[in-house]
Formats: sequence, structure tokens, C-alpha cells
Amino acid sequence: MNSSHRPLASISLDLDDLWTYLRTHGDPGWSSRPSYLETVVPLALDALEQAHVKLTFFVVGSDAANPRNAGLLRSIVERGHEVGNHSFEHEPWLHRLSPRQLEAEVVRTHDALAQVTGQSPIGFRGPGYSWSPELLDLLGRHGYLYDASTFPTYLGPIARQYYFWTSRLSHAERVQRKALFGGFRDGLRPIKPYRWQLSNGRSLLEIPVTTFPLVKIPFHLSYLHYISRWSERVALGYLQAGLVACRFTSSSPSFILHPLDLIGSEEAPRLAFFPGMNRPSSRKLNLFLRVVQEYSRRFSLVPMSVHARALLDQAALPVRYPGARTLPTTLLERDSQCAAS
Repeated sequence: MNSSHRPLASISLDLDDLWTYLRTHGDPGWSSRPSYLETVVPLALDALEQAHVKLTFFVVGSDAANPRNAGLLRSIVERGHEVGNHSFEHEPWLHRLSPRQLEAEVVRTHDALAQVTGQSPIGFRGPGYSWSPELLDLLGRHGYLYDASTFPTYLGPIARQYYFWTSRLSHAERVQRKALFGGFRDGLRPIKPYRWQLSNGRSLLEIPVTTFPLVKIPFHLSYLHYISRWSERVALGYLQAGLVACRFTSSSPSFILHPLDLIGSEEAPRLAFFPGMNRPSSRKLNLFLRVVQEYSRRFSLVPMSVHARALLDQAALPVRYPGARTLPTTLLERDSQCAAS
């Protein structure tokens, strides 16, 4: 199929550094900020070039502010990719932060990325898929085009319990992370993009991390690696079924990657506890290329800004309200409800 006739799908990589995984896991060694970016960034850029795709790197602000990373992060933009805001301290509990703390998380990262790469981010993804109405208002005030923090799946609490089971967290740290990966209600959120109607009168595009239509089970690369421990054929079959379901339901996917989708324990031995790290990077890279090939058969993979602008050209995007307890309604449906009451 000619690429001009394929619907768009966005692709992004959350550039979580080694210290972010150690911190979330409860390893006190995170405070020295160990990094694997010198390994991960060139490897990822070469893999993306081989796959013939350009994507959005969501970068942690404290890594962008570190002078040792300046050349690496500039290379991302120089090779045709774009950068997004992934918060400054990569704390997966943004919903617990004060407005002043949230402001610092967004603005410090924005400024660091603009300075080091020459590119100002226009998209945000919360670490651990964390977000809040206050965060969305803040993004709107600062002129962001889109947010990409929602993860519509029912499996968040199960993932959180597995994470607690394998971590070294204290009781206080577990309380701090009690909403990590979301709750069962997040499975009720839509997988299709929509507009947030913000309390300050602005609007903000939301591009959810896509899950399997209807059943809301994740099928991004980390989950495919997990399945491929038993069978790569089954993993690819699962992906193909998810992509067919997206086409059938006219869903516009947003495909997410993480550094650990591309590297094995030989590159990051301190992360051997993480699922899938017993697979060598060569096998991970091979699966990545096959996954991109499957996506490209049905969709045109583009960076998130390209996807966002194309979505905003659509006149009939649904509208949601961040503080609402009920689930999504369009403006027309809301007006009808008001008239009926």
C-alpha cells in the first residue's frame, strides 16, 4: 500500500535513564545518577535509521541539564528526530505535586531541552503515565500542543503489584507510589485521541498510549518482548491482531518504546531484575525491526508532532474534561444533558 494512503500512527521513545529505573525500583544507588545514555542513544539512533523511522524522544530534564549529555541529545535532533518533555526528576507521582513543583518540572525541562538541542518541545509525557488536571492546565498555559500521558488499560493495578513484589521499596515509598500505572478506572478511558477542555479556557490534545481496542490490553514493545520469551511468533501474531483491531475501529495508534526494549543485561547489568532483560540486545533489536515492519504495512509511522497536527486538523475530535468523574462526553452530548436537566 502506498504510504500516502495509510493512516498515521505516532512512535515515541521514553528516554528513561539508568538512574530512573533504579530510583523507581528503590535502589539507593540511583542518587549518584548512573547513566547508560552514551550506550543507549547511539544504539537507538542506529536502529531507527535501519528501520527508516523518525520519532519523538521524551527526555528527562535533569539529563538534559547535565553537560555530559549535551552532544548525545543534540545528535537526536541532528539525525531528524524530535524531543518531548518527560518531566525534570522523572517522579511517577506528578499527581501528588504542588502547582509550584509541577511548574518547575515542566519549565526546567523545557528550558534545558531548548538550550541543548535548539528545539523547544511541544509535547509532554508524564513518567509512569502520571498526570493531573493541574498539569494539563499548566501545559496549556505554556503553549504545549499535546499531552501523551494517559494509558487506557485495566492492568495498571496488576503491573503495580508485580512492581512492588520485585522492588526494594520501603512502606513510605510504596505509599508514595500507590497510584503508579493507574487504577482499574483507567481502563475506561478512550484509546482514541481527543481534546481536553481545560479550566483556563484553553484546550489540549491528548494522544493516549494505545492499547488493544475494546479489551484494553497493552501491546507496545515491552509487552511483546515479554510474550516473545515463549514465542516470537505468538508475540508478532498478537501485534498483528492489535493493529488489525486498530484499523477496524479507526483507531490511530501511538506506539511507545523504552530503552530496555533495545538493550539487554550486557549493556545494563544493574537492571537484570527487569522483565525481558535476560534477552540479548541482538534479539531485541531484531524483534524491534520486525515490529516496525508490521506497523508500516498498515500505518505511516511519524513523530508525535506530525501525528498531533494531523489530528487537530480533524473537526470532530471528542472533548473531555479533566476533573470530570464520569467518562468521556463530547460538547454536543454535554449540552444535550444540560438541556435535559
